[in-house]
Amino acid sequence: MINLFYMDGLPVAVMGLGKSGLATAEALARSGADVWVWDDNEAGRKTAEAKGYRVVDLNTADLSELTTVVWSPGIPHTHPKPHPVAVRAREAGLEIVCDIELLARSERDAAYIGITGTNGKSTTTTLVGHIMGNAGRKVAVGGNLGTPALTFEPMGGGGSYVLEMSSYQLELTFSITFDVAVLLNITPDHLARHGGMDGYVAAKKLVFHRQTKPRTAVIGVDDAHCRRIYEDLVAAGDQRIWPISAEGRVPGGVYADAGGLIDDTEGNAERVADLASFPALLGKHNWQNAAAAFAACKAAGVPVPAIVAAMATFPGLAHRQQLVRTITDVRFVNDSKATNADATEKALATFDPIYWILGGQAKDTGLAGLEPYMDRVRHAFLIGEATDLFAQWLETNKVPHTRCGTLDVAVREAAQMALAEQRPGACVLLSPACASWDQFANFEKRGEAFAEAVNALEGGAAR
Repeated sequence: MINLFYMDGLPVAVMGLGKSGLATAEALARSGADVWVWDDNEAGRKTAEAKGYRVVDLNTADLSELTTVVWSPGIPHTHPKPHPVAVRAREAGLEIVCDIELLARSERDAAYIGITGTNGKSTTTTLVGHIMGNAGRKVAVGGNLGTPALTFEPMGGGGSYVLEMSSYQLELTFSITFDVAVLLNITPDHLARHGGMDGYVAAKKLVFHRQTKPRTAVIGVDDAHCRRIYEDLVAAGDQRIWPISAEGRVPGGVYADAGGLIDDTEGNAERVADLASFPALLGKHNWQNAAAAFAACKAAGVPVPAIVAAMATFPGLAHRQQLVRTITDVRFVNDSKATNADATEKALATFDPIYWILGGQAKDTGLAGLEPYMDRVRHAFLIGEATDLFAQWLETNKVPHTRCGTLDVAVREAAQMALAEQRPGACVLLSPACASWDQFANFEKRGEAFAEAVNALEGGAAR
């Protein structure tokens, strides 16, 4: 666990007691801080109380003793409406930071690789960690990915922290200047939390904050928002900039072209690998992830042969186009992490024909943009709150569908149809295009429930 020595003897508040909040409270307590904790959820407060932490209602307490509130990034502190505790903290002149900021203040000599983007950041972060670990580097991987930053072991100058950074975390992290910063893509998401698209783009751009040469910016150029940021970075000329693309040639960068991964960072457009040799990186979206991970690891000094060898052994990311089982040539794929239409588009573009399980708590963008893939969908199976909304959309797009209500029913119905029809390449695909919170605690629990339901089916063998 990270030693937050600079907090010794100081009163510090922790707002939000999920996994990272509790880890923060533990790190602070071990470091000698006077820890105040609060969560609007009574269950969170009881958990903290059982662990011996001092529960203080930050909505009413005198905050004048404090200097810092360590904030759970999932709690709104600006848009669409700031939490009352955030308002009180700012009125009292307190800083509001997240746990990754505390890591940065403690581990000043370590190297940092930060990875963000609307989609693909978890796969890319995990892939970078896999490559660097296989290359013998001392590395810790986490952040938004799930491992709380303060549970890492101290690295000092001998290691690297590979951090998935959400837009929420980037807004609350001020001390890190990433040695390698990766921005994959930007599409509309979390707009209410950032006051609109401009705020969301500005938050993502923070991953490049204060970078100067020889630090490296790795940036996707396949969408208009990122292209504009790329152009801004080039114009400023502060850091080394390597563009990446899944669409084709980008001079001076890394890109996918004609089934190959091309490295042009040294100006010789070398084909370093066949993308087909990376079985866990199927589909164009994963080509972008592969290009980004290759560029990030090369920028971090990993030799090219070691990068390519490690990419070939990458097992893939749980809940992201994860093959759960194959039954008589019908694949059952868990893509529960696809919580918006843009993420689901990547799966729909990868498989054909598809028996599609979707639904949950809908995002603002709904299913917009998925129309071109509906000829791949044999049948859709609807679950959760979004059922009525999505049923209307499917009717408009002439997609046959069944209202299933719950995931277990959807799995049974989809499996029965797919196994009866036995179409070549068939895939029962959970790619919900929705948040999970109407029926599950998180997308991981939803994916686990899918796998459990699939493995309960009769016939076939797990693969």
